[in-house]
Amino acid sequence: MNSARSAGLIGERFDGYLGVRTAIPPVTRRATEDVNIRRRALYAGLAGRRGVSPQEVGITAGCSLLARVAVGEWYLLSDGVWRRRRAGQAAPVPDYCTGG
Repeated sequence: MNSARSAGLIGERFDGYLGVRTAIPPVTRRATEDVNIRRRALYAGLAGRRGVSPQEVGITAGCSLLARVAVGEWYLLSDGVWRRRRAGQAAPVPDYCTGG
């Protein structure tokens, strides 16, 4: 997955899931889907214990995941625009993640 991230094929999304930016090989698509299935199950379990929706848990997780986007990697915010983190650019953390 790291090579797919570095190549710009996939990236983190604001909702806590991996997104596909461009055409990818079937094996990479399956791996991405597997990661998202595991994340969905984790979010559902946490949501049940906390009494919130899985979407809320995913968006909260997205805040942490976006904060870890490395320079050169792509990410998707809620506006639907893919962006690439550049050198010297702060981590792509939306205002709602910091209470701003």
